[in-house]
Amino acid sequence: MAYFLQQMINGLTVGSMFGLIAIGYTMVYGIIGMVNFAHGDIFMVGGFIAIIAFMVLGLLGITWVPLALLCILILGMAFTALHGWVVERVAYRPLRGSNRLAPLISAIGMSIFLQNYVQLLQGARNKALPPIISGGIEVMDMGGFAVKLGYMQIVIVGLTIVLMIGFTLLISRTSLGRQQRACEQDMKMAWLLGVDVDRTIALTFVMGAGLAAVAGLVWLMYYGVIDFFVGYLAGIKAFTAAVLGGIGSLPGAMLGGILIGLIDTLWAGYFSNEYHDVATFAVLVLVLIFRPTGLLGKPEIEKV
Repeated sequence: MAYFLQQMINGLTVGSMFGLIAIGYTMVYGIIGMVNFAHGDIFMVGGFIAIIAFMVLGLLGITWVPLALLCILILGMAFTALHGWVVERVAYRPLRGSNRLAPLISAIGMSIFLQNYVQLLQGARNKALPPIISGGIEVMDMGGFAVKLGYMQIVIVGLTIVLMIGFTLLISRTSLGRQQRACEQDMKMAWLLGVDVDRTIALTFVMGAGLAAVAGLVWLMYYGVIDFFVGYLAGIKAFTAAVLGGIGSLPGAMLGGILIGLIDTLWAGYFSNEYHDVATFAVLVLVLIFRPTGLLGKPEIEKV
C-alpha cells in the first residue's frame, strides 16, 4: 500500500507536467483544427532557456531562491513565447488556407529545425542542474517503507493547479477568451464580426508556449537534466494525453496528462520499465475504440 501511494504521488507529479504541455496542443487544435507538432520542442527550448537563466542569475549574484525562480519563470515564459509566435508566423500562418497536410509537414520541419538549432547552440551533451528545491514531508511509514511528498512535487502540482484555474478563467471570462471561442466555432464568421483572427491565433500559440516554458522549468528542476531531444518523447506523451482526455478540451488535456503520468509510473513500478510506453499507448487505443472523442471530448456536429 505504501509503495502504491508513493507511485501515485510520483505519477501525479509527472502527469501534471504532461498536462501543462498538452494544454498547448489542445488550445491550438481547438482553434485552427491542426496539431502543432513543434510544441514538444518549444517545451525543450523552455527548459534550455531556464538553465541559461539559472547560470546568468548565478553570475549576477542573485541566489535567493524565490526571487531567482520568479525571474527565471518570467524570462523563460517571455523567450519561449517568442519562439511560439515565430512557429505560428513561419510554419502556420502562410499555409492556413492550404490543405491540412501542408501545415503538418511544416510543423514537423519546424520541430526538426528547433532540435538542431538547440543542438548547435548548446551542444549534444546533457545539461545538468544541481537540486534547487530539496527535501520533503514524510506522509507515512509502513513496514519500513517511507512515503515521501517532496517539496518540488508540491510546487509542481500547486503551480499546475493555479495555472489551470487561471487559464480556464481567462478563456471563459475575458475578451480574448471569447475571441478564441468564436474562432473555434466559426473562424470566417468571427472575422466578419470584427475579431482579429490572426492576432487571436498568434496569442494562442504564445499562451501555449508560455505554459510549455513552465513545464520545461519544472521538468529541469525535477529531473535535474535536460537535452536537445527531450522534447520529442515528452511532446508525443503530451499529445497522447491531449487525445486521451479529448483534444480541444482544457480539462481533458490535464486529465489525460495525469492519467498518462499514472500509467507510466505504476507500470514502471509494478511491471517492466522497458514497456511503460507500450502500456500508455495501449490504454490510448482502448479508450479511443470505445470513446473516439476522448474522455472529455465532444463530437463535432456539422449543421447542413
